[in-house]
Amino acid sequence: MVQFTQTENATQSAEYLAQQVAQNLRDVLAKQERATLAISGGKSPIAFFQALNQMDLAWERVNITLVDERVVPTHHADSNTGLVRQYLLQNQAQKAKWLPVIADDATEGSLKNTAQAVEFALQHYTQPDVLILGMGGDGHTASIFPQAPQFADAIRADYPQPLLHTTPITAPHERISMTLAAIEATPFVYLAIAGAEKRAVYEQAVQAATQTFPVSYVLNSHKVETHVIYND
Repeated sequence: MVQFTQTENATQSAEYLAQQVAQNLRDVLAKQERATLAISGGKSPIAFFQALNQMDLAWERVNITLVDERVVPTHHADSNTGLVRQYLLQNQAQKAKWLPVIADDATEGSLKNTAQAVEFALQHYTQPDVLILGMGGDGHTASIFPQAPQFADAIRADYPQPLLHTTPITAPHERISMTLAAIEATPFVYLAIAGAEKRAVYEQAVQAATQTFPVSYVLNSHKVETHVIYND
């Protein structure tokens, strides 16, 4: 199930998404002691992070984590953890609690043991209440890639854990990712996309679930409504 919102530009999308997410978090906090937000990394969400971190809400009661992460040290240039610390955990949002996926003291050597890396992430995992996905030009979302050997496990309804190790094949670095089942268990799910190329991929993916476009399994799920936010 999908709700589709188109905005005028990237700035408007970032502001709109930040307002929606902030309200979702407030609504969750009105019913329970803590709320958990899972976000995606990459360069695309930076404007959203900067808009969100200025929103007025009880950040000291909010957990923030990643939907997926590259299995690299947190000081690595490709680490999403570093990106989140730089752009999201600032201003009002610096009061939030960070739930790590990769240990700060992890090294290139220690991270070669991916099973151990996943175990660390699972120890800090809390089921998100609000989740923001991105989408690659190949239709991947989170780190569920079409060519990944772990694809079948990632979309299994009965996979025993909410996180798994994936090997993208078409992109650098091993990954730790939320599974489809964990995404589907999230009450508020957003997909932020931009540009004609990704719009074309989205239009194909929304038709039916297919391994060609992993995001299609989220868009066509009957267990969750995905709010798509798009700008040209």
